[in-house]
Amino acid sequence: MSVSVAFEPTAGLVVIPAKLSGPKGDAVIRVALDTGATSTLVGWDWLILTGYEPASTLARVRVTTGSGVEFAPRVVIQKIEALEREVRNFPIVCHTLPPSATVDGLLGLDFLRGQRLVVDFRAGTIALD
Repeated sequence: MSVSVAFEPTAGLVVIPAKLSGPKGDAVIRVALDTGATSTLVGWDWLILTGYEPASTLARVRVTTGSGVEFAPRVVIQKIEALEREVRNFPIVCHTLPPSATVDGLLGLDFLRGQRLVVDFRAGTIALD
């Protein structure tokens, strides 16, 4: 049985909370649901705050942005929780979002695959099961 999470249906993005867990603790961040992103992405500051060192990570992935192609660190985090789902040992792409971004990261298809996603814009709810 899925549990619905509320979001603001009239906003420009579908924004939900996500909890990151790391060696130095947890952080609750605001992520945009992004079905156009193949990977989940989080800003550098949040990964550093929770105890990761993206700069020393050897794993890099190609990221296509509005300004071109870049290579960003991929960090395997202890745990991520969003939409009542918990995933351990989850790879996150670490990339700085533009100052105009109103979110701390993007929840991508890698988190959603194998699940049923229901986004109800009339009710302003989102559920994953």
